[in-house]
Amino acid sequence: MDPLSNALSLLKPRHYLVGGLDLGEQVSLQFGQHQGIKCYSVVSGDCWIALDGDSQTIHLTAGTCFLLLRGRPFRLTTDLDTDPVDAIPLLGAICRESGVAHIEGGGRCFMVGGFFTFEEGDAQSLFAELPSIVVLQTDSDKAAMRLSIERMQEELQKQQPGVDLVVQNLAYLMLIQALRLHLSDPQQGCTGWLFALSDPVMKQAINAMHQMPEQSWTVEKLARLVGMSRSVFAQRFKQRVGSSPIEYLTEWRMRLAEDRLSRTNDSLGEIALSLGYESESAFSTAFKRVMGSSPRRHSKKHASQQ
Repeated sequence: MDPLSNALSLLKPRHYLVGGLDLGEQVSLQFGQHQGIKCYSVVSGDCWIALDGDSQTIHLTAGTCFLLLRGRPFRLTTDLDTDPVDAIPLLGAICRESGVAHIEGGGRCFMVGGFFTFEEGDAQSLFAELPSIVVLQTDSDKAAMRLSIERMQEELQKQQPGVDLVVQNLAYLMLIQALRLHLSDPQQGCTGWLFALSDPVMKQAINAMHQMPEQSWTVEKLARLVGMSRSVFAQRFKQRVGSSPIEYLTEWRMRLAEDRLSRTNDSLGEIALSLGYESESAFSTAFKRVMGSSPRRHSKKHASQQ
């Protein structure tokens, strides 16, 4: 499994809200602070979106996809001169039969997508290096997203048996596609392990750590794996990822440990050994340093939330 798939597989969705939003000619909706990630694509028509506190208003046209990754309040409107109203009461008008919310008669802008919430801290740690909003609106981006958008629109229209599960998975697929398109953009020039995956050398090193976290990796071993000198590899990794190779390896191991602690009854010794630690004590020390609490306390906290 590739590094991005590895990381996304650790996300634990707690709630989905997927469907369509059909906006009328003079609609202005104010959305408050929210947990989780919103991912929507405009099927037809156009509208504008603006994050609270930002002076920039972004024009969204047919085929455009946008991600909201920080939970900041935002405004969605088809008329810049219309005063915004609270979106939540209006979204209660979602038609249970069609899965679409028709606001003020609809007809001006139709979009499909989903809102995903995850276990506390999961999404924030994974997407920490990404901006509050990601907008994909180049011709190539629209072409890449078109199939998922059209399929989701079709599912909402036909309402065949199993539609709820299909649109959930299509919305999640849209999210992954949108992330992949954003991360593969060479013009981003951003630091972080997600962006570093576009660098073939860094991807090879990160993939090795993801696939074999139990190995006794050193900077020298990783450098030799990718065919670089130790010093050049360490410097390049730090520049592209934002942390040293060993810091990255330790954090990835702790994310895997966190997942094991929350979904299995494996002992600390078993988890420690599977992640390359010779002792439970060394593992516990590393876990507390990265995660902020001991493995045992983390397990108890998770058990109390079940």
